[in-house]
Amino acid sequence: MKSKKQKFFLFSKLFLLVILLGVVLLFIFRNLLLESAITKIDTKLNREYQCRFLVKSAKFDGLTNLEFEKITLVPKQADTLINIERLKTSVNFWQLLTGTIQLGKLEINQGFIQLVKNKKGRNFDAFLKHKTNGSASDEINYAKVAYRILSKTLNLIPTNMNVQGFEFRINDMDNKVVFDFKKLSLSNKKLTSLINVKTSNFTQDWSLTGIADPRERKADLKFFNPKNDSIRVPYLEDKFHLKTSFKTIRFNMENMDMSGGELHLDGYTSIDNLKINHAKIAKNDVLIKNARFDYRLVFGARFIAVDSTSQVQINFIKCSPYIAYTNDKDKIYALKLNIPKMGAQDFITSLPDGLFSHFKGMEAKGNFSYNLNFEFNKSKPNNVIFESKLQPENLKITKYGEADLNKINSEFTYRAIDKGIEQRPIVVGTSNPNFTPLDEISPYLQKCVLTSEDPSFFQHRGFISEAFKQSIAKNIKTKKFSRGASTISMQLIKNVFLTREKTLSRKLEEILLVYILENNRIATKERMLEVYFNIIEWGPNIYGIGEASHFYFQKNPSDLNLKECLFLATIIPKPKGFMGRFDANQNLKSFAIQQDNFLTRLMLRRNLISPNDTIGYSLPLTISGSAQFFLKHKAQNPIEIDSTSVEDFSF
Repeated sequence: MKSKKQKFFLFSKLFLLVILLGVVLLFIFRNLLLESAITKIDTKLNREYQCRFLVKSAKFDGLTNLEFEKITLVPKQADTLINIERLKTSVNFWQLLTGTIQLGKLEINQGFIQLVKNKKGRNFDAFLKHKTNGSASDEINYAKVAYRILSKTLNLIPTNMNVQGFEFRINDMDNKVVFDFKKLSLSNKKLTSLINVKTSNFTQDWSLTGIADPRERKADLKFFNPKNDSIRVPYLEDKFHLKTSFKTIRFNMENMDMSGGELHLDGYTSIDNLKINHAKIAKNDVLIKNARFDYRLVFGARFIAVDSTSQVQINFIKCSPYIAYTNDKDKIYALKLNIPKMGAQDFITSLPDGLFSHFKGMEAKGNFSYNLNFEFNKSKPNNVIFESKLQPENLKITKYGEADLNKINSEFTYRAIDKGIEQRPIVVGTSNPNFTPLDEISPYLQKCVLTSEDPSFFQHRGFISEAFKQSIAKNIKTKKFSRGASTISMQLIKNVFLTREKTLSRKLEEILLVYILENNRIATKERMLEVYFNIIEWGPNIYGIGEASHFYFQKNPSDLNLKECLFLATIIPKPKGFMGRFDANQNLKSFAIQQDNFLTRLMLRRNLISPNDTIGYSLPLTISGSAQFFLKHKAQNPIEIDSTSVEDFSF
């Protein structure tokens, strides 16, 4: 009878013998197994992606080293996706037995990967098709999926690599870019490279160097131009008319940890001298000298988030963002932003060059802090949370830049911009006979315009939070910018101090200038409303209420009745198209009458007018001024007349 100890040793010997026999058999039949594996890969790719995977020759060199010649991946009836002349690699045998593939070394000589889009389609379309395994998308565990993808990707990065003469090509409808890897080497965790970039417009050398340790999940890489010049970003300029360049980019990943059901990624990325130019951003180059993002990304079972311990820094501006997407019972999008107390002047000098041109030369004293809280629940779109709070501390503008807000308190010349063309000058002041002081404008008109454009004008400080909430909700639901939240203060800043260009730059400047105008009490609300009434467009080449009241009714602004004021208030959004509110008999159409009635009921409900004010309300609106010409012309030819053809009707 054998003892337990003897049985254990016997079992161990048998186990080692089986392993040894397996290794011997694997060594003997390794090339046959390799050919079988290639055939299976080709069959699967042909069946699932309509691609042929071909290898001219493949063999083992020893037990773990593999050598390949002429590897190609060719989609059906499309351009070749991958072509590699020679490839050598190695895999860890024991990990291979457990199903985990980690590349030890990699050598590639000559070859390319190319992404092609032409009239026939794209040569990579088959790989973009979404494949489901029968489970609902809402059952995906984000942490596990992200960890699995990142782990497999990092395992496929070799610990030693030498790539020469390998190209990555993009051909998007003849918009071509070639990234030629003249050298890409990873040895003892040190990465060095030389990449030649070719486009139809320029040729440039790039370099990527630093520390890369795929097994320890760490990296510290620097991306730059070896000639100490700026890197031009290809493809975007030809494809999207977006010119982008930068001096250096640095990427650091310090930690990748999966514990407690959550995946945490920590590190930072920074960029120097980022330059951007696009017509939708600003009319000039936008330059960010220094920017850094210290990130902590968190993936949970049902959420993805940029943790609030992350920090974004642009020049001297530092802020802590929290960005989250939760897909549990409801889909919730959240954004929180906190700028701790900082000097106002540091903030002004840190603004990106070219993005805030009207702030150039501005000086300020004091400090401020800022908090933003936004949350959108897709199942409850009308319950948007939007809280924006700026806390000033002895904040004061001591010197204005290009936008001198003080000019609003004195006589100045205003020139509207229409389709990029400056219109005739309008003097806002008593030297202009059409200028109308606020107390000489019909109270009906003031009430009608305020009710339709900005009911809380005399109470708010430039912005209406509820209007922002409603605007955000509708824009998200419609997936387009279909509703704004503009106040009279914002319209005034946009018209008097800024251009009418539709750019991100102009919108950001508008928000900041409105805050300064309103919260520094630079002008009274009455003066702001007076200027507004005297500059806004009220018809083709008609600016200000003085011109408008004569153009439509041959009256002074003080003599306008309720019916006339309702008409003037409702054409403000589209003043040049006022003719569309009338039929062939010069009577208001039903939709225009309905708008007037709605506005009247609203003012009655708010006690802005009384029933006595509506006496004679049922009488038809009569256009008696020069505007009749447009109504008659419309009846003959219903094409809107351009404002440049009506100089005779200006005042």
